[in-house]
Amino acid sequence: MEQRTVRETVIRQWANEVLPSLSGLVEIPALSQAFDSDWAQTGHLAAAVAHVKAWLAAREIPGATIDVVELDGRSPVLLLDVPATPGAEDKGTVLLYGHLDKQPPVGGWSEGLGPWTPVVKDGKLFGRGSADDGYAGYAATTALEAIREAGGAHARAVVLLETGEESGSPDLPAYLEHLSEKLGRVTFVVCLDSGGNDYERMWLTTSLRGLAQVHVTVRVLDSAQHSGLASGVVPSSFRVLRTLLDRLEDSATGEIKLAELNVEIPANRRGEAKATADSAPGAISNAFPTSGDTRTVAGEELELLLNNSWRPTLSVIGASGFPEPADAGNVLRDATTLALSFRLPPTADSAAALAAIEKALTTDVPYSATVELAGVEHADGWNAPDTASWLDTALGDVSEHVFGAPWRSVGLGGSIPFMGLLGEKYPEAQFLVTGALGPDSNAHVPDEWLNLAQAQRITEAVAHILDAHARS
Repeated sequence: MEQRTVRETVIRQWANEVLPSLSGLVEIPALSQAFDSDWAQTGHLAAAVAHVKAWLAAREIPGATIDVVELDGRSPVLLLDVPATPGAEDKGTVLLYGHLDKQPPVGGWSEGLGPWTPVVKDGKLFGRGSADDGYAGYAATTALEAIREAGGAHARAVVLLETGEESGSPDLPAYLEHLSEKLGRVTFVVCLDSGGNDYERMWLTTSLRGLAQVHVTVRVLDSAQHSGLASGVVPSSFRVLRTLLDRLEDSATGEIKLAELNVEIPANRRGEAKATADSAPGAISNAFPTSGDTRTVAGEELELLLNNSWRPTLSVIGASGFPEPADAGNVLRDATTLALSFRLPPTADSAAALAAIEKALTTDVPYSATVELAGVEHADGWNAPDTASWLDTALGDVSEHVFGAPWRSVGLGGSIPFMGLLGEKYPEAQFLVTGALGPDSNAHVPDEWLNLAQAQRITEAVAHILDAHARS
C-alpha cells in the first residue's frame, strides 16, 4: 500500500472532515448513563449517535451500511459495516471499537476552556470526550478511507461505537450477543480507547487489571455512646476494622497478603515493562502530583510499572460513620464503614479473589463484632494473546515509517470492561488496543484534550495494520 497517499489522505481528512465534526461532538453533553439516570429522556446520547451517524453517511464508502441498534431499555450502539476489499473476503471481520458517552464535566476548567466548548490550541482539541474517546470512530473510518484511496486492502470492517463505556459497558454483553450472527467470525479487534506514556511512539495496551470492590461495615453498638463511659469496655469499630484490613494488606509495604489476589507475572509482560521503563524513564514515577516530600511506593521505575499493572493493590476509596473533625464529640461511634477497592492482576480470578476477601473480613472477627458487606462487585482483567507474526511485523513497520520510534506496551492499572468480554467471546482474534491518550491528556478531569498529531499518526498506523491483516 502506497504510504504517501495514506498519510496525505489522513492529514487532509482530519483537517477538513474530522476536526469540524469532532468539535461538534464535543459540544454535546452526552453523559454516560451512570451520570444521567434520565439519559433516554435527556436525549444527549441519541444526539451524539445522530451526529456521528450523519458524518458517516457523508463518507459514501461503497457498499457500507450504517445502523443504529437500540435494545429495549439499553443505550444505543452505532454500527458502520464496510465490506472487504476484493481478495480479502476470507479474512473474517475486523471489529473497530470506540464509544460516544462521556464522563461528567466537573469544575475547574482553565480560563477560556469548558467541557462542552471545543477549542483548538497548540495542536490540541480541548473539550470533554475529545480524547476519551470521541475521536475513535472518526479515526477508524478515516483509516478505512485511506486504505481504499491508497489501493490497499482490508477485511470486512465493522466500526462499533457504544454509549455506555464510561458506565462500565453494562449493555455491551447484550449487544454482542444480539449482533453475534451479524458480526460473524471476528479475527481482529482494534480498540482506540487507550494510549501511553508519551506522544513519540505507538503504545499498545497488552493487559488490564481486574477489580473487586466491597463496602465493609463493622458494628459494635446499637447506638453510639459517650467515649468516656464506653471506651475500654466496648471495642472501637475502627480498631476492629483496622485489624481486619491487616489480614488483607501489609500496611508497611502495601503488599496484598491473600494468595487468590496474586499471580506470577508472565516473562513477556515483565520484559515489555522493562523496555517501557528504559524508553520513557520517569514517565510513571513523575506522573502524579505527590504532596511535599512524598515518595513513590518503589524507587525503581520497573517495579512501579509492575505494581500498576500486574500486582494487586488496595485503595480505601470512601468512608462513613465519621463526623467532620470540627463536629466530633467525645463519642464511641456505633459503626465504621469503609469502601474497599482492589485492583487485581489481569489473569486473577476475580470471583475467587472476592470470595477470599469476604472470608477474611467475616471469619473470626475480633470481639465477635458484627460485620456487614454491601456494594459487592468484581470483574476479571484481560491479558492480550501472543502477537501473531503478521501483527508483529506490521507494528515494526509503522514504528519505523509512521512514528520513527519503536512501539512500546503498557499494562493499564485501570480497566476497560469490554476487553475481557471480547477476549472471551473471540478467543481466536488478535487484539490491537491503542489510542492517542497521553499521560497529560486529562481524561475524566478538567481540561481534557486530544493531541491532534498523535491522533493522526494513530489513524495512519491503523490503516497500515489493517492492510497487513488483510494480506496475512
